[in-house]
Amino acid sequence: MFTTKKRAVVSVINDLVTDGRVQKTCSVLTEAGYEVLVIGRKLPDSLPLPAWSYQAVRMHLLFKKGPLFYFFFNLRLFFKLLFTKADLLFANDLDTLWPNYQVAKLKGIKLIYDSHELFCEVPELTNSPIKKKIWERLEGRIVPNLRHCITVNQSIADIFKKKYRVSFEVIKNIPEKTEFTRLGREKLNIPLNKKVILLQGAGINIDRGAEELVKAMAEVEEAILLMIGGGDVWKKLEMLIKEMHLENKVRLIKKLPKRELLQYTVEADLGISIDKNSNLNYYNSLPNKIFDYLQAGVPVLCSPLPELEKVIKLHDSGWFIDSHDPKDLGKKIKSILNSEELIRKRANALLTSEELSWSKEKEKYLSFIKAIQG
Repeated sequence: MFTTKKRAVVSVINDLVTDGRVQKTCSVLTEAGYEVLVIGRKLPDSLPLPAWSYQAVRMHLLFKKGPLFYFFFNLRLFFKLLFTKADLLFANDLDTLWPNYQVAKLKGIKLIYDSHELFCEVPELTNSPIKKKIWERLEGRIVPNLRHCITVNQSIADIFKKKYRVSFEVIKNIPEKTEFTRLGREKLNIPLNKKVILLQGAGINIDRGAEELVKAMAEVEEAILLMIGGGDVWKKLEMLIKEMHLENKVRLIKKLPKRELLQYTVEADLGISIDKNSNLNYYNSLPNKIFDYLQAGVPVLCSPLPELEKVIKLHDSGWFIDSHDPKDLGKKIKSILNSEELIRKRANALLTSEELSWSKEKEKYLSFIKAIQG
């Protein structure tokens, strides 16, 4: 169908379905008057695409990880962008930036770069100096030349400003206000007589504290731990649960569509986010799940990291761990679940979520995009 709308092409390396930030980006671009196409990739366990108001394409790739995967993904994305009509390109994270940057230069169109994290400081790269150096060189050659950049919090924006003298607009990754649907614990197969501890996220990876959390459940009675999502320690967690005979205390649930995930979130008594201070990326992170917990009125136990401290201290809506030692962690969780503070901090969590609203972030986002249009 013929349209006079300008077209924005958004690209990301994941399978689109579990990336709430990219979905919000596409919605904001649509509201700003763009016809939107988002490009991702298809994985063997990818959930079906929802019926969005914008077009989505997922590329099938022979390689699923490693250098060959990144090479062929970027090559495929380059030609996809080159032969797709676009008035604006939008790159999510460093692993999509090179093809977007090259095509933007070739076509003479504008490019927005959204860095969801400190990509070069993730554990997978800090533990591999050669890979880290390659990505750092790529980032160092492109980012100083960019004009329109955003990121998820002020700590990361300050690091980029100091490193590359490039300003990054801060758009926090706060979810849209959700009307939570309660199915009830019985329908979700959650024991009615136990407190529910929840760790959710598509990136339950190394140094996120998941292994220690499982071990800590040996110390906790009358509670069940739900881990919902996926990540590179998932197999290790399955083995750990079996070895420690914790099948009645810990349940692993593979990633769910957002609506189904939130049905579990709202039933939780305590949300967990205990990333380790093992790298600059985790140290400066503000995980998305924090906002899901708070919107559901679920208080949070988290690591004492700068961005997390700002949010949790805002309305006294949670607690901070003292260490990742499983015994200490177990004692902390036990004391929280038996505490009279639990009810008070549940109410405080809702207050925090009212203060931190996506509507405020969306207005900033729209202003940023309209300024680029101008």
